[in-house]
Amino acid sequence: MKLSVGLKVANSLSLTPQLQQAIRLLQLSSLELEQEIQLQLDSNPLLEKVEEQADVESLSAADTDRDQKDLTNELNADHLPDDLPVDTDWDDVYTHQPTSLGTPEYEEREDNRQGVLGLKEHMLEQINLLHFSKIDQLIAYCIIDSLDDKGFLESDISEITASVQHLLDSMEYEDSIEDDEVLVVLKHIQRLEPVGVGSRHLAECLLIQLESLPTNTPCRQDAMQLMTHYELLISNEIPKLLKQTGLNTDQLRCAVELLKTLKPHPGMEFEDKESDYQIPDVVVMKKNDSWQVQLNPDVMPKLRVNSFYANMIRRADQSDDNQYLRNQMLEAKNFIKSIDERHKTLLKVATCIVEHQRTFLEIGAEGMKPLVLRDIAEEVELHESTVSRVTTNKYMLTPRGLFELKYFFSSHVGTTSGGEASSTAIRAKIKKLIAEENLRKPLSDNAIANILKEEGIDVARRTVAKYRESLHIPSSSERKVLI
Repeated sequence: MKLSVGLKVANSLSLTPQLQQAIRLLQLSSLELEQEIQLQLDSNPLLEKVEEQADVESLSAADTDRDQKDLTNELNADHLPDDLPVDTDWDDVYTHQPTSLGTPEYEEREDNRQGVLGLKEHMLEQINLLHFSKIDQLIAYCIIDSLDDKGFLESDISEITASVQHLLDSMEYEDSIEDDEVLVVLKHIQRLEPVGVGSRHLAECLLIQLESLPTNTPCRQDAMQLMTHYELLISNEIPKLLKQTGLNTDQLRCAVELLKTLKPHPGMEFEDKESDYQIPDVVVMKKNDSWQVQLNPDVMPKLRVNSFYANMIRRADQSDDNQYLRNQMLEAKNFIKSIDERHKTLLKVATCIVEHQRTFLEIGAEGMKPLVLRDIAEEVELHESTVSRVTTNKYMLTPRGLFELKYFFSSHVGTTSGGEASSTAIRAKIKKLIAEENLRKPLSDNAIANILKEEGIDVARRTVAKYRESLHIPSSSERKVLI
């Protein structure tokens, strides 16, 4: 076998660093993009963000140049004057810190922002105001520590008793705790605000709230009697419930209405209600009977190459410093180009989606058309994976609300006329039919399938059940109301 050296020409695809960066930026959300831009600004001195005050700075630059020329003329003179002009005053550089006898430069104001107390903190404040003994207070602390977010008691009474006894033994107390003592403290806690906190199940929580109501509350006694048979109430067995409680239909209806006014989860009002708001990447609005798509200017970064450092680059200089500036300028230009390409691709895909889903924008979810990634990829002449990256974690603000771009893609179901119907539109129709149904005779899944078939949508009963469950709508037997 003879060894030889030769040249061979072949074509191959490779991902350059610039292409890898563009692909990575394409799939970032607006928040992640903002973090990435800030990281690049901190690491690359030749990349800077265009501020709104750029025009003001350019106007003041002329004054600065004139002052520098005056200063140069003074320094080149034969005799230097006693007072040389300077750019800033001493007071602008050094800020005098006032002493205890002086007046502060800025008025110190108290931070009067209100903090939100959690459920356990709220209960502990009330416990500290009660005249409990040391042991009862320790029991109350253990009970409150066992509450869940809904305000229910997660641990058994025996577990709390064992925990308190263990703490007393560790503190070398000779007292012994029994379950009855824990129950007494628990009853005190259940009457604190919010009433019903510390209950072990829903029926106990509602019963405690009923007992705390004034005695002249209408249907109070009937509701308390109803709670003794809450299993029948949950299973919606109205005939058995009427027979065992001895109530008539009107009394039962009044008692149920009173139960609806109570709080099933008393601890939920202390839940942290801070919402995670999403910033739209694309805004859609209707102007002159046409839908227009534009990028959200609040999330569009304005970047540029720093002209000061760019002017320091010398062509023939091969020093390390000059080479560093060259590399940083190349990275800054590539990053700006990748950001611009990301916005163009996002706008192109969003515009194509709006063209397909005009009916949705006009009438709502019932007008959603079936759409898949391949359809958009073929129209905008991009790869399907690229469209998937563009539509991930990107949001569109429409007159119908804020939606993720993925929301507009859905599977389809065939129609009797040979067309296709979007699964999102079918879900909206099912939700509308159930909202308009007679509560005494709710529509079954089979009945909904027949109604949809009359409208030209050929969908099986199993599919209706699957869509109904995805909407978190109970079955017809659970939706039935007899009173």
